[in-house]
Amino acid sequence: MAEPDNADTTQLLRAWADGDSEALRQLTPRVYRELRRMAARLLQNERPGVSLQSSDLVHEAYMRLVNARELDWQDRAHFFAVSATLMRRILLDRARRRLADKRGGKAQPLDLIKPLDVAQAKARELIALDDALNALAEVDPRKSRIIELRFFGGLSVKETAEVVKISSDTVMRDWKAARAWLLTELSSCP
Repeated sequence: MAEPDNADTTQLLRAWADGDSEALRQLTPRVYRELRRMAARLLQNERPGVSLQSSDLVHEAYMRLVNARELDWQDRAHFFAVSATLMRRILLDRARRRLADKRGGKAQPLDLIKPLDVAQAKARELIALDDALNALAEVDPRKSRIIELRFFGGLSVKETAEVVKISSDTVMRDWKAARAWLLTELSSCP
C-alpha cells in the first residue's frame, strides 16, 4: 500500500480544522498507523503487562485532538508534533498518578525482599526527563522542542526542521547539544 501524499494529508488537516467532518473521516486512516508507531515507541520502556497499550494511547490522544477545535494545522509534520506532545503529556499524567498512588492511601507496605516496582522506577525516570526538558526549555526552548519532536514524536530530522522552521543541519546540531545537556542534567539527579 502506498504512503498517502503529504500534501493531501495537509489539505485534509486544514479542512478538518475548518469543520469538515468528512475530512476527519478520510484523515484518520492516513495518520493512524504513524500514530500507533509513535505510541509503541513511547511505550517500549514501560513494564511488561502495563495496562496501557499503543492503541489505547493513540485513542486517548485522538480524543483530545478531535476536541481541540482551535488548532490551525500547518501541515502533516505539525499534526504529528502536536500528537507527540499529547502522548507525552498522557504518559506523564499516568506516571504522576502512579507515583501519587504510592504516596497516598493506596500505598502498599514496602517489602525489602522484593525488587523495586519497575513501573514506579520508570515513572520517576519519565518525570525526571520531563523536569529536565522543562529546565532546558527555560534555557533554550528550541532545543527542548527538538528533543520532544525527535525523541517522543519520532519525527525525522527533516520533519523536525519543517516544524521548527530551521535547517536540518541546525536540527542535528541542536539535537546533539540538547542530548548532551540532558545527559548531564539527568546524571546529577538523585
